[in-house]
Amino acid sequence: MVRDNFTFSELEQWLNERRVTEIECLVPDLTGVARGKILPREKFTEDRGMRLPEAVVAMGVTGEFPEEGPYYDVISPTDQDMHLRPDPTTVRIVPWATDPTAQVIHDCFDRNGKLVPFAPRSVLRRVCELFESEGWNPVVAPELEFYLVARNTDPDVPLKAPVGRSGRSETSRQAYSIDAVNEFDPLFEDVYDYCEKMELNVDTLIHEVGAGQMEINFFHAHPLGLADEVFFFKRTVREAAMRHNMFATFMAKPIAGEPGSAMHIHQSIVSKATGRNIFSNADGTPSQEFYWYIGGLQKYVPAAMALFAPYVNSYRRLVRSNAAPINIQWGTDNRTVGIRSPVATAAARRIENRVIGADANPYAALAATLACGYLGIKNRIEPTPECKGDAYLGDFQLPRSLGEALELLRAEKDLAEVLGESFVTVYTEVKEIEYAEFMKVISPWEREHLLLHV
Repeated sequence: MVRDNFTFSELEQWLNERRVTEIECLVPDLTGVARGKILPREKFTEDRGMRLPEAVVAMGVTGEFPEEGPYYDVISPTDQDMHLRPDPTTVRIVPWATDPTAQVIHDCFDRNGKLVPFAPRSVLRRVCELFESEGWNPVVAPELEFYLVARNTDPDVPLKAPVGRSGRSETSRQAYSIDAVNEFDPLFEDVYDYCEKMELNVDTLIHEVGAGQMEINFFHAHPLGLADEVFFFKRTVREAAMRHNMFATFMAKPIAGEPGSAMHIHQSIVSKATGRNIFSNADGTPSQEFYWYIGGLQKYVPAAMALFAPYVNSYRRLVRSNAAPINIQWGTDNRTVGIRSPVATAAARRIENRVIGADANPYAALAATLACGYLGIKNRIEPTPECKGDAYLGDFQLPRSLGEALELLRAEKDLAEVLGESFVTVYTEVKEIEYAEFMKVISPWEREHLLLHV
């Protein structure tokens, strides 16, 4: 594995040993898209430096920018440069490249050497440093769902399940079916081969409920490294799928009538002083910090929904009795709630945030869920009583649209303080642009039901 403390000279040795001829210098933007530049190996030096305009990491999924407003209180209207520095610990081979190629994630700094606060990776670093200052080591483990779909080049045509080895497409629910996964053996052989070459910490692969819906689990680790792995994994699966004449999509709700795709995140905290999981007391019972963390999630998740469900499509997933939560109830071994505590040993006690969509930026989503829990512990927020029944029978407690979610995020000052006010400003302004763009589109539903009836 790539080491946690990897110097630039060790990085150069790593590149030389693999005879790398080209470097993809990557920066994850607000959407999670890989931005950056491609350099010949000989041009990739520690003192060279690389620059990109600030707005490159602060644009929406449509590539648009706000024309005016608070966005430009943070982003320079003169389109200033960011100074990019490679994080040597992130280097990976690009396994599908024809020539030996490496990819390296970069951090964004301003001209004074400070991290650019609205870059997603900077936000996650900021939150992790808050845990570090308390003597805590946050530990997370994402479970990422996605769909395999037939190639689709016309956005007006609905998506459908791809054809597998049998020559047929799935038409029924195949949750946890081994044979259904084996339909796509050639694809997943490539995925696992790519992941091995990239040293990604992937664990189990399962077939989820939807037709062509899969889930990959990651081993638990530090949040920043795992956000990098999710970022790399999304690129990897999309590339592998296209090589097998299909698409992989992480849309939260790509197919009408099928369940949506989530990124469930298991999280716990280890004391750096004792090495003990602080969610458990010495006698193995749940600690007060465990309950406070849940309380923080319950209080702040609604305001963080614009980060957990970042697109208009995201809210189609969050519907009653369809494998996604509608509220912030919590419970033990209960998949109907938004905040679940799996059955585990005292050392492995953890909390699972089931609200987050697969479409969320992994850096922003991890930063936000950790921020909610951090605030819960710091403010000693008590949770509601445990839900021991079907949480779908309860009321909606989450925003129902992106517009509502953005209002809640703007109003929550505690989250802004932890995540950074400049990040929240840039993020909400960009999402408003996306929302306005969506509202210009007239859907088939509107034509079908309103054209002649209203």
